[in-house]
Amino acid sequence: MPILLQLDSSADLVTSRSRAITATFADTWRSLGADHTVVHRDLHREPLPHLTDAALHFPPRLRPVDANPSAEQEALQQVLISELVAADVLLIGVPLYNYSMPSTLKAWIDYIHLPAVTAPFDDPASQQPLAGRPAVLVSTRGGVYDAGTSTEYDDHALPALSLILADALGMTLETIVATRTLSERFGAPADEVAKQHQELAAAHASAAQAARRLG
Repeated sequence: MPILLQLDSSADLVTSRSRAITATFADTWRSLGADHTVVHRDLHREPLPHLTDAALHFPPRLRPVDANPSAEQEALQQVLISELVAADVLLIGVPLYNYSMPSTLKAWIDYIHLPAVTAPFDDPASQQPLAGRPAVLVSTRGGVYDAGTSTEYDDHALPALSLILADALGMTLETIVATRTLSERFGAPADEVAKQHQELAAAHASAAQAARRLG
């Protein structure tokens, strides 16, 4: 039974482009057969509490001897890690907020990045259960971040997620990107609006293709 774990983090529940594209992926996934399951976690509608104790950045054996983190948060951490490890494919909607990821998504990252459990620490061969697992990031950005522009390197969400998911967890990462999503709202020139529509159409097509390929 192939399982897709879909995470949405956009605060826009009506016109969000990232939500629309992840929905295209998830709908295509479901269409592949009744055995194709989608586990959907909406990080904006049901935000995770931020970690209240630094000890939770490590498993029990690597914590200070006097550590006493919240039992409730520790249980939640185990649920989130189990949910991730059980998934065959990870799909994340990543709108760019203030040049980075939404804090709700960062909270999820803080729970699931656990040295010696999901990321290598002292026995890499047994501590990277997600190695090679596909992760698809749907990145939507309101502005222009084309190569050669002054804002080319202003996206600090994808590099951080790549560092965690690909480098630390060993997942196989692919990205679907749509930019200029605010062009119509703020009266951008017609050619920029046209580029936005082209990028959105291409992003939806890429999402459907990726779902069929990975499913």
